[in-house]
Amino acid sequence: MGLLDIVPAGVVTGDNVKKVFDYAHEHHFAIPAINCTSTSTVNAALEAARKNGSPIIIQFSNGGSAFFAGKGINNSKQEASILGAIAGAQYVRAVAPSYGIPVLVHSDHCAKKLLPWFDGMLAADEEYFKKYNEPLFSSHMLDLSEEPKGENIEICLKYLKRMAPMKCLLEMEIGITGGEEDGVDNSDVDNAALYTQPEDIWDIYSAFSKVSNLFSIAAAFGNVHGVYAPGNVKLHPELLGKHQAYVKEKLHSDNPNPVYFVFHGGSGSTPEEIKTALSHGVVKMNIDTDTQWAYWNGVRAYYEKNKAYLQGQVGNPEGENKPNKKYYDPRVFIRAGEATMIDRVIEAFDRLNNKNVL
Repeated sequence: MGLLDIVPAGVVTGDNVKKVFDYAHEHHFAIPAINCTSTSTVNAALEAARKNGSPIIIQFSNGGSAFFAGKGINNSKQEASILGAIAGAQYVRAVAPSYGIPVLVHSDHCAKKLLPWFDGMLAADEEYFKKYNEPLFSSHMLDLSEEPKGENIEICLKYLKRMAPMKCLLEMEIGITGGEEDGVDNSDVDNAALYTQPEDIWDIYSAFSKVSNLFSIAAAFGNVHGVYAPGNVKLHPELLGKHQAYVKEKLHSDNPNPVYFVFHGGSGSTPEEIKTALSHGVVKMNIDTDTQWAYWNGVRAYYEKNKAYLQGQVGNPEGENKPNKKYYDPRVFIRAGEATMIDRVIEAFDRLNNKNVL
């Protein structure tokens, strides 16, 4: 039985999100969450998933959402980020069924200072729920890892109680992911803060599960955002196994992986690190830095290959009056970026053991 026997194609929400994550747990794969900033990057991610026979998560960061809406829109009160995230979710909903794959629409890292953005998206979810009995987004992420643990859990619980009636999943982060992501810079954080403790996971699980079963946890095990040289970052995904065992014992459960874990800062991870993370219940892995480079690399290669035809509207090696329109048409060089991004997303699927699972 494949995943499409369990959930429909198109954007999935509520109980169907849980079914997707449970299926991932059962079959030991994770779903790449691709940060998108435009319809072009959304299309590339969806096309890769269709080619690979896989579910996918399309996610929008705060800055990516603002870009999606347009840099000409004022964002002083998060209005561009709210509008862009909503527009992005609506666009994914419009096109996803045609790709024939299950898709989750997610909002990425929301720090405390960005809560007005989160509030705006939830308001859109609530309006959509009134009409269609499901939220606009499949899930949202709160990143309050810079705050004290008690405050982090308290604020997350407040929002989970608002999301639970709509069956919208909440992803939260405990422990700090190093590096920089969307304006939050943890480059100089104390190394000890990069590792979450089992007691932290249980505190979250026990509190959240009283409200909803639709939540996931981005636990820190040495993760760092961005690209880093091998050996510079010490990842310990085996710690996730200790967290799962601790929760399992507290629950007196037979389920070896009761927690939905999320892998942040995965660029540069080794295949063995990813395999270990999958074995301990990781169902989602964020991909951003590598797909950004892949997209640019396709555009760069296109320019280098056709450089002589891209120096003016008229005139090239074939003649000084020969037109160059077919070379500088945005549809051509944008598609070149999409093609290399598609290849990188398919590579992510392969690394996450997520191939032909539909």
